[in-house]
Amino acid sequence: MSKAVTAVFPGTFDPITLGHQDLIRRSAGLFSTVIVAVAVAHHKKTLFTLDERLQMVRTVFAPWANVQVESFTGLVRDFAVAHGAGAMVRGVRSVTDFDYEAQLAGMNRALAPNVDTLFLTPDSRYQFISSTLVREIATLRGDVQQFVAPEVHAMLLEKLKA
Repeated sequence: MSKAVTAVFPGTFDPITLGHQDLIRRSAGLFSTVIVAVAVAHHKKTLFTLDERLQMVRTVFAPWANVQVESFTGLVRDFAVAHGAGAMVRGVRSVTDFDYEAQLAGMNRALAPNVDTLFLTPDSRYQFISSTLVREIATLRGDVQQFVAPEVHAMLLEKLKA
């Protein structure tokens, strides 16, 4: 018997990439509700403000009724528990990602035993994409159009023009 399960997909999304979008879309097919949790990221220097990152993700997922977008600060475990989530979805592109994510999953499981972590790998077309690389290439005036949605690309060009 299946039941309605809310999943949290946390990240900084600076900017949201086609890899993120692939994983969130697939998560939306697996769970009744997916909350894209955009981290305030006080420990990182982001290119986009929190409001801009929220706008990006909301724009891309506007057509998806079961995808919600919210910001969070602090432990993602607290966010997941506060929203009644039964799962957290994390993307892994490589063994290096998996090693780090497995450590996080273990800590989150110890802190929130009722929230399971699921790992998804992106479609092979997106396996190598990261927000960090997209930002770096765009900052150096390289073309990143193939790595982000058109709306995100437009926001990136506008941001870098400023």
